[in-house]
Amino acid sequence: MKAVVSIAGSDSSGGAGIQADIKTIAAHHLFAETVITALTAQNTLGVTGVHEVPAAFVSEQIDAVFSDIRPDAVKVGMVSSAEIIRAIAGGLDKWHAENIVVDPVMVATSGARLIGEDAVSALIGELLPRASVITPNIPEAQVLCGCELSDEESCERAAVSLARSLGVNVLVKGGHGAHDANDVLATRSGETHWFRHEAIPTSNTHGTGCTLSSAIACGLACGLSVPDAVAAAKEYLTGALSAGLDLGKGSGPLDHMWQNA
Repeated sequence: MKAVVSIAGSDSSGGAGIQADIKTIAAHHLFAETVITALTAQNTLGVTGVHEVPAAFVSEQIDAVFSDIRPDAVKVGMVSSAEIIRAIAGGLDKWHAENIVVDPVMVATSGARLIGEDAVSALIGELLPRASVITPNIPEAQVLCGCELSDEESCERAAVSLARSLGVNVLVKGGHGAHDANDVLATRSGETHWFRHEAIPTSNTHGTGCTLSSAIACGLACGLSVPDAVAAAKEYLTGALSAGLDLGKGSGPLDHMWQNA
């Protein structure tokens, strides 16, 4: 059985973060492993507390995972400090990790920055260049490229520019306040691929970014090419949103097990 490790924060409500990643990996019939970077107190209404894991313990978790059940792919989610980012980058280098998918969570839906400037610098300089694929949404891509993205042409230019400058495959995710879910992938070789989907009419979107990046990692673990892994992940996410799960008083979670319904 193939294994995928999620390096991310824990979501106590189960909709995003480590918990969403475990469900996504299990839904793909792969073995889920975890490296927890933070504990959060949160639900569908928001986050009320964060307890960051010491960077040294993040490194210890990475060593424990890779030294025994070596993962075939890695998903990295929100990391809040430069120290933790450096610990992750060092651990991935130490174990020669492959098929690394980084979801660079930096900007909230409200537009507020979620991590400090030192962490952004460490993310751009030390973690993103080690990735196989990065999956920024439009606000995050704007931070990474330093320009405003207002239409499909600007999104494609940003994806190509980031792919060239970082040396990685870049998926710029649309659907951020839009009426569609059109994403553009720029590959290391300079190719571009558009993945077009209509937006699912639901307010229950908690954990969509986590779910998509984990599903991409699952595809890569199974030997899919990057474009094929993205296409398969988009289909899985569309199904999870379309299933119509409605839990909680705010933006609820997806139905990760929709294929088993």
